[in-house]
Amino acid sequence: MLFSRYLDDEQQTLMLAGQFATVIKGRGVVYLHGHLGAGKTTFCRGVLSAYGHQGAVKSPTYTLVEPYKIGSYQVYHFDLYRLADPEELEYMGIRDYFDEDGLCLVEWPSQGEGVLPMPDLHVRLQADEGGRFLEIESCTDYGRTVLNELEHFLSEAKG
Repeated sequence: MLFSRYLDDEQQTLMLAGQFATVIKGRGVVYLHGHLGAGKTTFCRGVLSAYGHQGAVKSPTYTLVEPYKIGSYQVYHFDLYRLADPEELEYMGIRDYFDEDGLCLVEWPSQGEGVLPMPDLHVRLQADEGGRFLEIESCTDYGRTVLNELEHFLSEAKG
């Protein structure tokens, strides 16, 4: 299943990410794809804000993962851009993050190929002069449920 939208600006990206956060309910594995500056971290910031996070959200480029405990939600924001070898993830105990009942948002997942688990959803962002094109593809039954709920949520919000 595929969901797509054109987002005019950063505010629309944050709003859609907040709506996404509502339907994903703080659990699952989400891979975020896009060139530098495409809006991956902005999308993560929108998800975290929807759960009540009020601080800054920076891409954890050097630490690889930034954990957020927000109320009953446990969110892990990964940025694997600078990862030299996927095997490094094994040394940091990567499987423990994905075994928990939380939400894992993974920027640059191709850098961890072969070690990372299969995602529930792929979020692809492509920036242009004015805004960005967002596409979300489901990979699991849970991912399809999330996309169905997102479509339903957005259609009710319009109506």
